Amino acid sequence: MQEFRESFSFPWLLTMAWRDSRRSRSRLLLFISSVILGIAALVAIYSLGDNLRQNIDTQAAALLGADLEISGNQPASPKIKPLLDSLGEDRSEERRFASMVYFPKGGGSRLAQVRALEGSYPYYGELETVPVSAGRSFRDSRHALVDQTLMLQYDAKVGDSVKVGEVTFLIAGTLLKAPGQTGVSATVAPAVYIPLRYLAQTGLEEKGSRINYLYFFKYPPKTDVERIAKGLESRLDLEDLDSKTVESQKESTGRSFEDLTQFLGLVGFIALLLGCVGVASAVHIYIREKLNSIALLRCLGVKSSQAFVIYLIQIVGVGFLGSVIGAALGAVIQQFLPLVLKDFLPFALITEISWSAIGQGVLLGTIISILFALLPLISVRNIAPLRVLRASFESAPASRDPLRWLVYGLILAFVFLFTYLQTDSWLDALVFTVSILGAFLLLLAMASLLIWLVRRFFPSSWSYVWRQALANLHRPNNQTSILIVSIGLGTAFICTLILVQSLLLKRVTLSTSGNQPNIVLFDIQSDQRDAVLDLAESQGLPIIQSVPVVNMRLEKVNDVTPAIAQKDTSNRVSRRIFGREYRVSYRDTLTEFEELKRGRWEGTAPANGPVPISMEEGFAERNGVKVGDTLTFNVQGALLTTVIGSLREVDWNGVRTSFLVLFPKGVLEEAPQFHVLLTRVPSSEGSANFQRAVVQRFPNISIIDLGLVLKVLDELLEKIGFVIRFMAGFSILTGLIVLISSVLISKYQRLQESVLLRTLGASRKQIFSITALEYFFLGALAAATGIILALAGSWGLAKFTFKVDFEPQFLPLLLVFLSVSGLTVLIGLVNSRGILSRSPLEVLRQEA
Repeated sequence: MQEFRESFSFPWLLTMAWRDSRRSRSRLLLFISSVILGIAALVAIYSLGDNLRQNIDTQAAALLGADLEISGNQPASPKIKPLLDSLGEDRSEERRFASMVYFPKGGGSRLAQVRALEGSYPYYGELETVPVSAGRSFRDSRHALVDQTLMLQYDAKVGDSVKVGEVTFLIAGTLLKAPGQTGVSATVAPAVYIPLRYLAQTGLEEKGSRINYLYFFKYPPKTDVERIAKGLESRLDLEDLDSKTVESQKESTGRSFEDLTQFLGLVGFIALLLGCVGVASAVHIYIREKLNSIALLRCLGVKSSQAFVIYLIQIVGVGFLGSVIGAALGAVIQQFLPLVLKDFLPFALITEISWSAIGQGVLLGTIISILFALLPLISVRNIAPLRVLRASFESAPASRDPLRWLVYGLILAFVFLFTYLQTDSWLDALVFTVSILGAFLLLLAMASLLIWLVRRFFPSSWSYVWRQALANLHRPNNQTSILIVSIGLGTAFICTLILVQSLLLKRVTLSTSGNQPNIVLFDIQSDQRDAVLDLAESQGLPIIQSVPVVNMRLEKVNDVTPAIAQKDTSNRVSRRIFGREYRVSYRDTLTEFEELKRGRWEGTAPANGPVPISMEEGFAERNGVKVGDTLTFNVQGALLTTVIGSLREVDWNGVRTSFLVLFPKGVLEEAPQFHVLLTRVPSSEGSANFQRAVVQRFPNISIIDLGLVLKVLDELLEKIGFVIRFMAGFSILTGLIVLISSVLISKYQRLQESVLLRTLGASRKQIFSITALEYFFLGALAAATGIILALAGSWGLAKFTFKVDFEPQFLPLLLVFLSVSGLTVLIGLVNSRGILSRSPLEVLRQEA
């Protein structure tokens, strides 16, 4: 016997694993079907990431359009102008600002991003237009390029005119793409290009106007532009100018899309985890069906560890095969991802097969399949031959098997490590791992509760069909837990997306309801204010708010300058506090939407000493400043010393003017400023008439129509939602595949039960009804659990993040519930049709 046992070498174990799998290979393939989509999603995302990096490297110059870009929000001073004129071998200049544009043909007007351009920019890539020649020829005359979004919205054609400020331009072409522009950015801020030499005639360069000044430079090939930009940093910082090179463009664009691919990768990983739960369930059923084979091997002298290795070999083999199939499918899917993400990409993405992504997917799929399969597989070690021969599979309780807890630990460690590699953050990895664990535990708890409730309150008085269907939910080898986890989590993804999208739209809709303002006018110059107020009142519109706004920059906090904050990172004052332009206002009282938290508010400035200001509490805490700190501001070239006299909490919800920094009266009245007016227009027709009147009389004034904002936001959310739904679809499909594989596998288990019912006289109709009811309960419970999770999460977002009343739309949730329940029933009936259509003896002979 000892010699016989020693003959069980590893080659023999491989042979036995192959022979034992011959009758079960179709079922083994079902096991791996659960992980194929998860691996496909990850390989597609990894391939996308690799292709994005390659495309960014090759197209970064076209994204920037130049070798060097220098930008600021003030005109170049006489001190820095000679330096700018000396850079590069070719130079271009552009000024960007928000302004109303007016289409005389249709009488429509809209806020757009005006770009006044001079020079040959872009040096790399092109302004893509129809006709093609318009991208260059518009600079030679009083012509304009208009974004295709605006052209479609106002039914404008090439040859029509568009009015920008006081000047009417001929539309020379439709703008399709500009360097760095995406479909989303074009939707939010459509661009209109005009020649820079006509900007002064438009009258839009009033003092106090918010204009970004950009300077583009082209250098000879092989010039070290990075070194040049590094040498300019100190001089540019003194002038509040920023620089950007092709390399920095690569880094910033790469970081943006790295965040996107990390997020999508985590969504795909969740789909893979769902599939692995299906693997664990399927292997559990498979091992139970193999009890007789294991008993025979054990009686022939095979050790428990050797029996374990035989079935481990099978799982490794099918896990590897499933990962290869998933990787191949992912390589195909990634060819379609550019279509899914086209509105978010600033360039045409060229895709290639990424062998590194395929290798990562195969390795990841094989490892995680083994980890989840180990949970039921380690029970093989506890099977004694005598107990198996007596058909008594009484393995040690799972809680007493230390190896089971080790496997749990390995799975959690693997999830944590994978997430850390994705996010490069221990905290993010920990939060993701705990969240996934919490979601799985919550779903399992819900499944256990449902099983307990069915047992505890079993409706004994109901008809036989209903009682049998309900009993199947808690009978041995039931599918309740696995389906509630897989289908429930996928349903929760979709429903959360629906609810969050409606929350965001509701938040904006609330801003336009009731007596809230729905029209915002800004860039009103001081000498225009009274005339604009008169115009609004003449059309019967209420003046809800009219406030002055002054632009300024922060020069110093106590004795800390931007240079000191940059070098001394241990200083409590954050360097970020210097990196913005402050738009402040002044008044003598606080509004009902502001609450004083610390210090004392002074509505009128004292005659002498620093000016007491009030700062928003959260902003002060984030930037390390407190009551009593001295702040020195640069107000259009004049230095003004202030002291933080108070901190206040600001309610940012709703359409109103709110400010991080608030001055008292008596200081800024003579400073260069513009005014903001908030009013409410009762109808879209009234809104169009009012906007037309404002644009025609005051072309420099910009108008935000919140009705249009709502429409744009809806379009934007729809684009974002499509991407998320596409990825969440992997989880839903994985859940359905887990459902199909679980039904197919459990069909073999339930043959004897169904045959017994047929033999005892149960009709096909009764068995059909029992099956349909059981799967309806499973699908309904899984969908309901997912919807409950989505409602709970969305309620938290509504209450604590968006701070709006939570009033979910139940019709989309009902459609999701019915769809998931119906699919579950359909799949269950289709896969059970073989038992219903044949006689009991025929079925038993086939499965024998």
